[in-house]
Amino acid sequence: MPPRIAIVSCDELLPDGDAGDRPLIAALSERGAEVTVASWSDERANWAAFDLTVLRSTWDYSIRRAEFLRWLPRVPNLHNPAAVVAANTDKVYLRELLAAGLPVTPTGFIRPGEDLALPAAGEFVLKPSVGAGSRGAGRFDAGDPVDRERARAHLAHLHAEGRTVLVQPYLAEVDQAGETGLIFIDGVFSHAIRKGRMLGEGAAFAATGDALFIEENISARVPSPAERGVAEQLLAHLSPAAPLLYARIDLLPGADGPVLVEAEFTEPSLFFEHGPGSAERMADAIFRRLSQ
Repeated sequence: MPPRIAIVSCDELLPDGDAGDRPLIAALSERGAEVTVASWSDERANWAAFDLTVLRSTWDYSIRRAEFLRWLPRVPNLHNPAAVVAANTDKVYLRELLAAGLPVTPTGFIRPGEDLALPAAGEFVLKPSVGAGSRGAGRFDAGDPVDRERARAHLAHLHAEGRTVLVQPYLAEVDQAGETGLIFIDGVFSHAIRKGRMLGEGAAFAATGDALFIEENISARVPSPAERGVAEQLLAHLSPAAPLLYARIDLLPGADGPVLVEAEFTEPSLFFEHGPGSAERMADAIFRRLSQ
C-alpha cells in the first residue's frame, strides 16, 4: 500500500491548499505517496488513517487558537510535533529567548488589563502575540501625538479581543535591507528569502477583514554568514531534542547584527519556488520519518 500523507490546510484554502505547497505535493506523489489535502478543522477527517500528517497552511489558527490547541494532540504522527507547535503559536516564547541573552528584537509584553507606557520616542510596532501573516500589526511614531493616539486605540482594540500585545522598536534598517527568512528542512539549512518591509509609515493592519494574510514581496536571498550563525544558534536552542521537519527563522537587520523577529515552526510558507530542490528535500525528509 502507498503511504498516506495528509497536508493540512484550512477551510478557506480547500480543496487544493496553498499554491506554494504544490511542489511538495508533486514531489511526494512522485515518490509513491497518496497525498490528501485536508482542513485541520474538518470534524469528519480520520487523522489516524494517515501514516504521517504535515501541518502547512493552517492560517486561520490564530483566530481559533483554543480549538487548534485541542486538535493538535489528537493527531498521530504529526509534524511538526504537537508540543512544539503549541508553544510556537504564541510569540510570548520570545520572553524566554530574551532572558537567555539570545539575539532577539527587543520586545515588551502588555497583557489585557495592563496599562504599561508606550515608547516615549522613536517608531515602534504593536502586534498581537498570537497572529499569522502580519494581521493586526501596526507601525507608529511616538513623536507624533496623533499617531500615539492611534497606537493607544490599536492597543485597546487588541486587548478588547483578549490578546497580549508585543511592543517592539521599528528597526529602520529593514526599509532598505528587508527581512531575511532562513528555511531549514530536517534541521539543515535549505534556502533563504528576502521579504520586503511589511509596515509602511502610518500602516496599521488592524482591520484586515477576513484576509488570512497580508500580501508579501518575496525574492530569493543568499544569507550572510552572520545571519546563518544566528539562525542556527536560535534553532539549536529552540529544538535541541531532534531536528524539526521544517522551520523558518525570520531575522531583521539590527544596528549590532541580525536579530530574531519570529521563529516559525507551525505553518510558515517555505517558498519552495525560491529554493531549487527544496520540495524534493522535504519529501525525502518526510519519507525518512515514514521509515522510522
